[in-house]
Amino acid sequence: MPTSEALIPIDVPLSSAGAPLPHVFADEGRLFVAYIAHRPDPSFDGTNPRSVSPATESQSIAILTANPYLAFQFGPPNDEAISGHRLYRLGLQPYSAFEVLNSSWIASLEKANRVHSSHTPELFSAYRHFILTFQDSTLEFIARSFSGSLHQGAVLPTLMEAAGSR
Repeated sequence: MPTSEALIPIDVPLSSAGAPLPHVFADEGRLFVAYIAHRPDPSFDGTNPRSVSPATESQSIAILTANPYLAFQFGPPNDEAISGHRLYRLGLQPYSAFEVLNSSWIASLEKANRVHSSHTPELFSAYRHFILTFQDSTLEFIARSFSGSLHQGAVLPTLMEAAGSR
């Protein structure tokens, strides 16, 4: 059983601080996450922000793929309530990505699985806990690993193309 959790930053494309529009697609073995990545615009002076939607083209889109993954949760807290997250005291920040070492979530899943007749703790030893914080939501997932790539396009079509090509 883990004794104390810790966060270490991971290298993923930073999300847009304005409207990253994260989308998640998952089946029982694969998890795909798409969001608008941060792309500095030197001509933007902070006035007249533009609206974007999941269908807005010409965006820099990050796609993260975990295959296999074990579990995920997606929702609150947002950037204004991140201080209420249980990992905030360990350094969790908005618009960031971390790996959770000594994850209590993985430990709880392993403990719950002990009732299975073929259970061994080693089934869970290769899994890692990741957390990404966006403007309006937080995504946590458990996977052995994941990969990331950058694309140009719109969030939803880019996500569906990635999910359909695997």
